[in-house]
Amino acid sequence: MVTPAATNALPITPGENRVALRGMDWVAYCQMRSLLMERSQARLTYDRGTLEITMPSEVHEFYARLIERFIIILVVELGLRVKTLGSTTLDRQDLDRGAEPDNGYYIQNQTQVAGRAIDLSVDPPPDLVVEVDINHTDIDKNALYAAMGVPELWRFNGRVWRIYQLQDGAYQECDKSPTFPVVAKDDLYQFLSTGQTDEVAAEINFRTWLKAQL
Repeated sequence: MVTPAATNALPITPGENRVALRGMDWVAYCQMRSLLMERSQARLTYDRGTLEITMPSEVHEFYARLIERFIIILVVELGLRVKTLGSTTLDRQDLDRGAEPDNGYYIQNQTQVAGRAIDLSVDPPPDLVVEVDINHTDIDKNALYAAMGVPELWRFNGRVWRIYQLQDGAYQECDKSPTFPVVAKDDLYQFLSTGQTDEVAAEINFRTWLKAQL
């Protein structure tokens, strides 16, 4: 049983605006994606006939960008490699699923995909995907990313950080990141809490702490 750490330092804040459209086939999804890419910053998630359109809020982007900074610090200080995807569309027509996560990364498989565009028909999925969902989502994102074979999924709802590892085709929640076992959940909570008022201090403090552990 995974017990979330106390997160009282993180305030409850307004989340994303979402709308779900049902009964859409793959062609309609692709057409909608092409249309919205030209006219808005909306992010699309498609799961076997259901299309969810999300307009990220300020707090959503704040957390997504801070979590990305947290990950990049870990990659650099641990001497790892990374290919950052951001919200690159991850389409799998064979699965009838597509997603634009908040953050996606190749770390273990970085050397396989470095320096070129990703083609999920032949390339492995990202090693780590991060989703910030402060408001309810109609899409079962755990099932979606598990079907795509993403080895590790982080989800954050503005209060609780959950880490999932893919095992036998389904996600199991765990206490520590398989990619970054040096950090515990409280480390991210402290980083986000400090970042509420001073993002630079949050980075300096975390780098100093992390170097002391290595």
